[in-house]
Amino acid sequence: MATKSKGARATGTIKIRMIGSVIGCPEGQRATVRGLGLRRLHQVVERLDTPEVRGMVKKVPHLVSIVE
Repeated sequence: MATKSKGARATGTIKIRMIGSVIGCPEGQRATVRGLGLRRLHQVVERLDTPEVRGMVKKVPHLVSIVE
């Protein structure tokens, strides 16, 4: 049985961490963070590394960060 180690990263993906709260943010920014699949502070999600996802991250750089 072959298993992946916890640190193994799938090819073509990025990990995104929510670093800021959406309280007081415009509805468009809330929707962008929600579209990335983030709900809670410090939550990390793994998404495909596509131009669309990168654009969403660039739209809210004060709320999310890309982690290694």
